[in-house]
Amino acid sequence: MGRYYDGDISGKFWFAVQSSNAPARFGGNEFEPNYINYYFEEEDLKEVEEELDRIHKNMMGNIEKLKDFFAQTNGYNEQMIIDWYKKEYKETINEEEIKDMLVEYADYELGNQIAECIKENGHCNINCEL
Repeated sequence: MGRYYDGDISGKFWFAVQSSNAPARFGGNEFEPNYINYYFEEEDLKEVEEELDRIHKNMMGNIEKLKDFFAQTNGYNEQMIIDWYKKEYKETINEEEIKDMLVEYADYELGNQIAECIKENGHCNINCEL
């Protein structure tokens, strides 16, 4: 069973990786019933893009590596990613690093959805299950 978000954008939060309040990282106004509701307007786009830039810089090239990994598979676990990094990039990473990277990557993907929604619609409304 997963937790979903919907509104102007929709998707599923990453199980055991991403919290329901992940959109708070990008600003917006929060309303909390059984859902957390976030609303972004055009003036919020700069903050969203700044946070996306921070994530991208902090990930030091791992955004692209994880995109490559997920383009090649429909499921994953930490060991699969560790093995893939070792094989593809001759890099050794541990399970804790993977967990941290997955949180950042999942939030990065969500932030991109938010940014694109604001650009296309002038606003973005998201209802996130708790």
